[in-house]
Amino acid sequence: MSPVVSLKSHDAIGIVTIDSPPVNALSAAVRGGILECVHQAIADPSIQAIVLTCAGRTFIAGADITEFGKPPKKPTLDEVLTAIESSPKPVIAAIHGTALGGGLEVTLACHFRVADKSSKLGLPEVKLGLLPGAGGTQRLPRAVGPELAVKMIIGGDPIGANEALQNGLIEEVVEEALSGGEAFARKLLADRRPLRRLRDDDTKLAAARSDRSIFTGAVAAITKKVRGLEAPFVAADAIGYALDLPFEQGLKKERELFLQLMSSDQSKALRYAFFAEREAAKIAGVETGTKPRSVEGVAIIGAGTMGGGIAMSFANAGIPVTLVETGKDQLDRGFGIIRKNYEATAARGGIPADAPAKRMTLITGAVGLENIGQADLIVEAVFETMTIKKEVFGQLDKIAKSGAILATNTSFLDINEIAKETKRPQDVVGMHFFSPANVMKLCEIVRTKSSAPDTLVTAVSLARKIGKVPVIVGVCDGFVGNRMLMARQRQASQLLFDGALPQQVDAALTKFGMPMGPFAMGDLAGLDIGWRSRQDRGIKSEIEDALCEAGRFGQKTGKGFFRYENGSRAPLPDPEVEKLIDQTLKRLGRKRRTISDEEILERTTYAMINEGARILEEGIAARASDIDVVWLYGYGWPVYRGGPMYYADHVGLKTIAARLSDYAREASDPSLEPAPLLKQLADQNAKFT
Repeated sequence: MSPVVSLKSHDAIGIVTIDSPPVNALSAAVRGGILECVHQAIADPSIQAIVLTCAGRTFIAGADITEFGKPPKKPTLDEVLTAIESSPKPVIAAIHGTALGGGLEVTLACHFRVADKSSKLGLPEVKLGLLPGAGGTQRLPRAVGPELAVKMIIGGDPIGANEALQNGLIEEVVEEALSGGEAFARKLLADRRPLRRLRDDDTKLAAARSDRSIFTGAVAAITKKVRGLEAPFVAADAIGYALDLPFEQGLKKERELFLQLMSSDQSKALRYAFFAEREAAKIAGVETGTKPRSVEGVAIIGAGTMGGGIAMSFANAGIPVTLVETGKDQLDRGFGIIRKNYEATAARGGIPADAPAKRMTLITGAVGLENIGQADLIVEAVFETMTIKKEVFGQLDKIAKSGAILATNTSFLDINEIAKETKRPQDVVGMHFFSPANVMKLCEIVRTKSSAPDTLVTAVSLARKIGKVPVIVGVCDGFVGNRMLMARQRQASQLLFDGALPQQVDAALTKFGMPMGPFAMGDLAGLDIGWRSRQDRGIKSEIEDALCEAGRFGQKTGKGFFRYENGSRAPLPDPEVEKLIDQTLKRLGRKRRTISDEEILERTTYAMINEGARILEEGIAARASDIDVVWLYGYGWPVYRGGPMYYADHVGLKTIAARLSDYAREASDPSLEPAPLLKQLADQNAKFT
């Protein structure tokens, strides 16, 4: 018998238990154990029904990710499912925790399913650029109907036990999975209930077969927001085969499409991103097993846009937070914005109707830093000015209790300098949230030269607890994300001096897959912010300065690089901007030339990649994959391209180094000369990732 799957007989019920921590993934050993135990239970005349259950905190949570990309081992999952479905004795899946991917496909091959009330059931393969490859696209529509199957397979999000019950995916919601499954099995036997094999039951397909719009409408609704991804549409084709073909032929077609996606560039990139996110949680130089500090109280200093968003992030996770301001008016204004944001989300159906009131009770307002004395974590989110931040940290050092973590939300500033204002630099760390902080998933955890290991572990742990994706980075101007963004912005601005227009630059990057181009992004942030910063530093940017001098500050004034009509956020090309650019170039004695979309894409993305290489050289990021995670979760880099460093490997480092050298020469721009690490890897035919 398998060491990870066991069979025990309880009167007439055979209990097949999978015990393969941590998540009972469908490894070859688990598959083999299930097959062996099911065959034994079928052959045992004393067993009349079989209950399939799992030990530990969850049912089968999916495939064994360590087997991804490797030759398949026997037995295949299809062999296991065929044995379960063909059993002459009823097989009942007793579900707790999560039944995802291959785990749900196992339950679909069972004749009946019960689940405890906390269970989640789903087929999230589309998020890895795949589709369910073991009958999920053929059995799920037969279990719940094509409409919900489309939502679950193409959307990729799981449903809860109650929704599963309402739609026929499970037969009962039980208090405890194993005892509930066993009780259900005994009831089946007593009632002599016939087996339900989904492969033979087309009842729930009938309506969509007679009215195809039921299916096509569901597909259109779920795919209307899909940008650039292949898998959702291929998955839709697979579900369609459940309507058009007999079960066995549908299975064959599903398998063909699964293998097609498995070998696609998109799926490879999505699977890379999946592993990169998990790798980012590992902190270089910190011993495994380092425990986080206890954090029961959190304080946020500053109730502005960032501070309010950070406070919401903690409240969303059920963590009480004290929001501190210097005056009551500022505090009331911040609370008003938070309440408005919650109510707007509830009105859209993003959170339950009673959630705004509940979450607001978790946020306590206070005036004055003296109110942070008992907090275990303090996040400073005041103005992005070194003088102000140093002053705040000097005060925190006197007020905060011993062992409290002092975090700054700075986007660019030197946190080593900020930490010098305290007598406890080991407790200081950066927690750089991205705006809007209650929505964006990235949190750059910035380690200073003095940050203690348990300070870093605590920051990472808390970031994950509030639903963020933490990435450890080092101290430099802009850290990882903004430093690379500045390299891209420099090239985007330079392209205007060379002859491109804002709409052409933005269109090239949105076509590549970015959610927004650099100039629309500047309009959103406000061009006056950069203008005032440049004035303070005595720096000029002729075209942007001319826009600001003309009162074009971006969306807030209805015009910037683009114009915005009637409060709309849609950027529209403006002939006045083209005229202004022409006048500026004429004044500077420059002539416009024709710029190709290829040049725009290469100069902007390759400059980022080059800066990424420098970041790796300097040790600001521990891994190229960490850089990719920053850009995937903080800046909207298209996930199906894996991240800028992965994309560089895909294009080829020799190609990128050569093109950068060409552009550096043509544009007389030494910043585009390939970084030493990029040159080295290109010469060695090596890769970043």
